[in-house]
Amino acid sequence: MNFLHYEFTLSSGASVEVTLDKRANVRLLDDTNFSNYQRGAQYTYIGGQALKSPIVLQPPHSGHWHVVIDLGGFPGTVRASVRVLGGVAS
Repeated sequence: MNFLHYEFTLSSGASVEVTLDKRANVRLLDDTNFSNYQRGAQYTYIGGQALKSPIVLQPPHSGHWHVVIDLGGFPGTVRASVRVLGGVAS
């Protein structure tokens, strides 16, 4: 499975902005759901297929979060930049 992966510890009220060079799946997952994603098990996430760029995702609570970007099994590559808007927890 090919995917781009970024991780952050985010404070309450922070969000993540993802800029893409093409349409891709963008998911924001907590630790448990990221582990399930990697194993191919059932998982829940915030986000989905990004039809436009940039996309902004906001976690429902502070904590450790993973941004995963993939093409859903289709061939090719995607370039992305990810930045935190708001605050990073210390």
